[in-house]
Amino acid sequence: MRGIALSAETVPLWHLLRSSPVRQALWLSLLFLVTSSLSLGITYYVARDSQERAIEDTLVQDMVGFRATPSAAALAVLVNAQTSETDPQRRLLSYRRPGGRVVAGNASITQQSAGLRLVVLGADPIPVQGPFMLLSEQIHGGLLTLAQSAKPLQELRDTFLRVFLFSLLPTVAIALCGGVLLARRSARALSDLDVVLSRLTSGDLSARVQKPTGPRDDLGRIGDSVNRMAQAQEQSMAALKQVSADIAHDLKSPIQRVAVQLEHLHQIKDLPPQARSIAKEAVDETASIVETFQSLLQIAQLEGGSPRARFQPVDLGALARTFVEIYQPSAEEEGRQLTLTSPDDAVVVSGDKALLGQLLANLVENALRHTPKGSDINLILSAGPQPVLTVQDHGPGIIRPSRRTSCAASIAWSKAAARRAAVWG
Repeated sequence: MRGIALSAETVPLWHLLRSSPVRQALWLSLLFLVTSSLSLGITYYVARDSQERAIEDTLVQDMVGFRATPSAAALAVLVNAQTSETDPQRRLLSYRRPGGRVVAGNASITQQSAGLRLVVLGADPIPVQGPFMLLSEQIHGGLLTLAQSAKPLQELRDTFLRVFLFSLLPTVAIALCGGVLLARRSARALSDLDVVLSRLTSGDLSARVQKPTGPRDDLGRIGDSVNRMAQAQEQSMAALKQVSADIAHDLKSPIQRVAVQLEHLHQIKDLPPQARSIAKEAVDETASIVETFQSLLQIAQLEGGSPRARFQPVDLGALARTFVEIYQPSAEEEGRQLTLTSPDDAVVVSGDKALLGQLLANLVENALRHTPKGSDINLILSAGPQPVLTVQDHGPGIIRPSRRTSCAASIAWSKAAARRAAVWG
């Protein structure tokens, strides 16, 4: 049987964020971000430590060279010689002889309570910017201070920060967007599965999961399993309906022949009164059985769709008023009130008038038969996009027979439900 293709509607964003695929994508992206950040951070601190050690080693080596000078005067000459070829932005040298007088270097570096004080020396002092790493030592009675620029450390930090901002974060964003797109596809497939399962649960065994156009995945295999299950159930239900229709059709003729024979028996003139009474009851019972089998055949025909040509517009209000007038005398004999509440305008539905009448008659007769004498029976008809006809009584109900609760039998009419509602009788 042909499956019904379900259109995949756009999944709302808030619903998508609550789906398992999106949450998995978020967790994976978060795990990737944390792992990459830890790896990048460890790499940065290892590189920074290596760079710091290199600068410290350079200062120590320079200090060893200055320490090898034979006197303070030679040290001052060496310091001045190196400062003439040194960029103050990269390297600073300061040598103070005993007594605090600056004798050599391109800067004056003094220790104060608030820290170090730096003054660049020369004819045209250049403002020095950026952090420095310092090393000081007493040599030949004076204080020699070497300062190496720590700008490479700052550049290293900026480089890692750019890598984090312009490489890692975009990678995470792209991975997250890709995960959301894949999750959106999975969420759409899950939504289709949910719709099909809801329709199957409500009795629509013709519902089928739409086959994916792309490569098959786990959800596609689950959809195939659901389709096979629905097809098996539909075939079983069709076979069961066919068996019921065949049984009703096969038994109808013998029961009709028995009814005819009983009618002939009832018409025998010299039949004893007791036998005549029994024959009359048997005739009535067989007539009821024949009507039941006829209803079964009509239901099977309606489910098969063959007699829909007999469907016509039916005024449900007029039909209800007719049956109220028919059963009103029986209700009054038992001290009941049989009332009808309906709108002034006609409430028209599409269906088989005879079957609708039989349905309404069954509901009213059940109300008369299974409710206490003196209790009222109300028929309520409401119009709208989906008209509703309610037969309300005060019987024991169906779900809990031990409790005396009000029982209401409602019929909801719509274009989609008219066929099923018509065959309830």
